[in-house]
Amino acid sequence: MSDICDKLQTVHARIDAATRQSRRDPHSIQLLAVSKTWPAAAVREAWHCGQRAFGENYVDELIEKARSLADLDIEWHYIGHLQSNKSRAVAEHAHWMHSIDRYRIAQRLSAQRGAVRPPLQVCLQINLSGEASKSGVAPDQALALLHKIRELPNLTLRGLMAIPEPSADFTAQCAAFAQLRELRDAANQAGLGLDTLSMGMSGDLEAAVAEGSTLVRIGTAIFGERHAR
Repeated sequence: MSDICDKLQTVHARIDAATRQSRRDPHSIQLLAVSKTWPAAAVREAWHCGQRAFGENYVDELIEKARSLADLDIEWHYIGHLQSNKSRAVAEHAHWMHSIDRYRIAQRLSAQRGAVRPPLQVCLQINLSGEASKSGVAPDQALALLHKIRELPNLTLRGLMAIPEPSADFTAQCAAFAQLRELRDAANQAGLGLDTLSMGMSGDLEAAVAEGSTLVRIGTAIFGERHAR
């Protein structure tokens, strides 16, 4: 068994243990393997180990890997900050977009996706801590933007995504993820019907699962420390 297969098994075991601790169904959580900076060969190896959903942070890597791995049934997720002039590539190559942070990007993705392809599954990124270095919408602006995005054609609004401030403290991790869960709950009380919480990475997936994550984005724990670009 390959090293990537071993690491995938370890991550699945962590998810299973976290769901047992939280009394959740392990099938309610999707594992997204974040393959940024790793070559297509590593993605192919993970695919042969049973992984099907992969996340990319850079548009050029998404395009390159989607093309070189077109023979595989991969579900591509774009999870990085997106510049307006690169939105077409995401609209054409991704199945999911997690990091919408302004209405203009959603409009462009909708127009460029077109009606021929299946709708692009999208999440709104929330900047929970107001960090200037991070993308995302302020929590108090989220509901209005969610309502506007839901009306766009060629997109299916699925939920919320966040990257909280790093912390080694489990209680602090849970508190941050609870903010996103509570925002999702408020959105659903307003009739938005969101079913996705994209939250949790290699260092905090247990806290994310405890607070209701439905999709964890795991890179380092599967592929190792990422390469410099």
